[in-house]
Amino acid sequence: MADASPFPSHPFDDDKLREECGVFGIFGSQDATAHTALGLHALQHRGQEAAGITAFDGNEFHTKRVLGHVADNFTNQSVIDSLPGHTAIGHVRYSTTGDTVLRNCQPLFAEFASGGFAVAHNGNLTNAAHVRKSLVQRGSIFQSTSDTEVIIHLIATSRFRTLMERIIDTLRQLEGAYSLVALTREGLIGVRDPLGVRPLVLGKLDKSYIMCSETCALDIIGAEYVRDVEPGELIVITDEGIQSSKPFPEEKARPCIFEHVYFARPDSYMNSMSVYEVRKRIGAELARENSIEADLVIPVPDSGTPAAIGYAQESGIPFELGIIRNHYVGRTFIEPSDQIRHFGVKLKHNANRWHIEGKRIILVDDSIVRGTTSMKIVTMMREAGAREVHMRIASPPTAHSCFYGVDTPERGKLLAARMNVDAMREHINADSLSFLSIDGLYRAVNQPKGRDNNTPAYCDACFTGDYPTFLTDQSEDDQKSPQLDMITPISA
Repeated sequence: MADASPFPSHPFDDDKLREECGVFGIFGSQDATAHTALGLHALQHRGQEAAGITAFDGNEFHTKRVLGHVADNFTNQSVIDSLPGHTAIGHVRYSTTGDTVLRNCQPLFAEFASGGFAVAHNGNLTNAAHVRKSLVQRGSIFQSTSDTEVIIHLIATSRFRTLMERIIDTLRQLEGAYSLVALTREGLIGVRDPLGVRPLVLGKLDKSYIMCSETCALDIIGAEYVRDVEPGELIVITDEGIQSSKPFPEEKARPCIFEHVYFARPDSYMNSMSVYEVRKRIGAELARENSIEADLVIPVPDSGTPAAIGYAQESGIPFELGIIRNHYVGRTFIEPSDQIRHFGVKLKHNANRWHIEGKRIILVDDSIVRGTTSMKIVTMMREAGAREVHMRIASPPTAHSCFYGVDTPERGKLLAARMNVDAMREHINADSLSFLSIDGLYRAVNQPKGRDNNTPAYCDACFTGDYPTFLTDQSEDDQKSPQLDMITPISA
């Protein structure tokens, strides 16, 4: 999948699955915009190409949307002052195959007959193209190529009377995954899809209430974590207080299991569990399932570190930082010429040769996507003098594309969709390669019996191909087509 971003990814980072968005909303704070900016900064890992904030001051809505990082655009006091109000929502995002342009940045805003409405969305609607085609035929005029805009048009054209009835009517027409925060003249709205695929939590700061993608966004402003927003729950926060309802038929929850493997920040709580502790348990399961004699356990920074700690503790093999990451190199640091492009990995990572030379090492990483990064890492270790290089992956093979708001390549570009494990080992030139089993992953997230094939507790479609919703926009016989994401152009 081509990278259309003006912020080119580094060669060491271009082989990771990326969560596309993070959302934050706060009601009842004199510092609503400043708190939103800080919350988005904590969620920056969920989207690093664009950010936006919409605030409401009691009379008018104020919006600023930008390309780039939160810290580069929302730390100046004059910017914060230009977004006055006691209520605000914000969004950070990645792009995939579409253009990174301001018209696709969120929050999206519309003026309904009932007043202004702003919305920020984390997830992906798997019937957006189908719904959009119907809306265009009925006369809707779209201003962006975002599937989120479908939500606005459905609300605007709903025949129900009140805004809340229109929102519920709209959500009942959607398929796929969504966690939304929305802003109206009356207050803040948050909603999570009936399966709870994408995360959303509720927090409190003094008399203010917050809804956001992860608890780390609460920590940064000193807010208290109250609870997760439940799958299928719609929360409305106004001056009258909090109202909660569940307007959808109840379904068994299927939150994304890859949040625990990679997406979420390790200091967040997800599904009432510490992400960091889960990742250590993942590493311990990996060691029990795939032990081998070696001298060192080395994490692939930074995402492999907690699992590598768990692996080392369980196996008794010493843990060392055999790869050192340069955290001062930004995504726009350099556009290398062809002549020096092969030095790209060392811009951000370098082998700690003193620890590696002559050793049998176990590299622990969270996943293998295309396999390009794993090849580079193994090569780096061998050039540093490693005697043996064994790769251990803290998740099952990623063999299927995600259609629920994650930037994944077409299935044909996923290494595990084209090769068995031994062929993958040979491809990346490792002495051995093993993945965590799907049952081992479930045990790490407190499902001691492993995966229940009849009623799995998580969405694990990227590993199993078991998609928990209809994929209306995907041909039944062609799952290789690119996902319809937050900004993929949609044919009318």
